[in-house]
Amino acid sequence: MMSRVACSRALLASALILAAARPALAAGESETPKGATVTVLKASKFCFGNIVEVSGIVLPRDEQQLRPDRPGLKVAEVMVDAGDTVTAGQILARLTDGTNSINMTAPVAGVISAASAVVGASASGKGEALFSIIAKSEYDLVGMVPTRDVIKLRPDQTARIKIIGTGEVDGKVRRVAPTVEPNSQLGQVFLGISTSRRLLVNASGRAQIKTGQSCGVSVPLTAILYSTAGTVVQVVRRDRVETRRVETGLMSAGQVEIRDGLQEGDIVVARAGALLREGDPVRPIVEGANRE
Repeated sequence: MMSRVACSRALLASALILAAARPALAAGESETPKGATVTVLKASKFCFGNIVEVSGIVLPRDEQQLRPDRPGLKVAEVMVDAGDTVTAGQILARLTDGTNSINMTAPVAGVISAASAVVGASASGKGEALFSIIAKSEYDLVGMVPTRDVIKLRPDQTARIKIIGTGEVDGKVRRVAPTVEPNSQLGQVFLGISTSRRLLVNASGRAQIKTGQSCGVSVPLTAILYSTAGTVVQVVRRDRVETRRVETGLMSAGQVEIRDGLQEGDIVVARAGALLREGDPVRPIVEGANRE
């Protein structure tokens, strides 16, 4: 329950807003309110994050194919399997030419993404890779974004990435392609993924990248009305409805940025409706005025 002081302040604030919506009566006008009761609020400032969304798949940043550097060898022993984490220099397999044993080692630390080595199988520099290793266990989320968003992206911008099967992880814009595909008008972006959790190659992911912030006049989404005349907001002046055509921008937390058509402090109908027409008389009630 509000204290008496808080209640008094709330009532005073409500009275001020209603005064803006209901100026002094002209001579001969009735003080008796007419028309439907509507909830109103003030258009106010709100800061919106400019977010670029990227959908893509998880791919290794650097995947190396490992083969012996000489022909005529056979696999004598296999030490690791796909999915194993290895260190640089760790022995992966032993090969033999019939007289000597040769160790195949990992050139870098990472995760074995594929292993085709089988004891007794032939091994050569031109055949199938015996192992594939994801260098340093580093992955990217590789996705496509519209041209209008490509130009907003810069290296090192932070990202929040949600990967199916893994959950949310941190990321960063690593590289943005300098061209877009001419037919789809989409450009490629590489987001470096920062996590110690095991990732699945080709898993789907979605990222949100905050590229800036815009602060301006806003109203709740419920105050926006989409009609054949365009996007409009219903303003209350002198206890009558005025329909204002507006240009909307960003959306966040149920608020809509109004780039043109409203000014801060304008009194708007909190829940716009098609039943209210231009010039209709209304009885405005400030949103939340009756709450305890």
